[in-house]
Amino acid sequence: MRKKGIMLCSLVFATITVSVQGKELKPNDHYMCSWGGGTAARAQELKLSGISLYAARQKIQTYKFAKTWMRMMAMGITEQTYDSPSRLKPQAVRKIFYEDCVRYKVARK
Repeated sequence: MRKKGIMLCSLVFATITVSVQGKELKPNDHYMCSWGGGTAARAQELKLSGISLYAARQKIQTYKFAKTWMRMMAMGITEQTYDSPSRLKPQAVRKIFYEDCVRYKVARK
């Protein structure tokens, strides 16, 4: 019974946290976190397939980006992904990146 109560409290707290995060973030912050998560997932995909960091950088240089800040941010995210010893699946990396980014944006406000 006690375990169920703790689990229920954790679930309620997580739900409240997510709803507070959603209310405090600007649409641009959601976009940036989502875009960064996708970039991290693509970098992890390249890393797991055996493509070198150099080749991944070259690939980024060929992409067309909508905003000027995106190219350098993509380079940084890719380098951090390659520096990590993580062997997680790209979808897990996307989710973790997004959640950490949202947490950072909320804490910054």
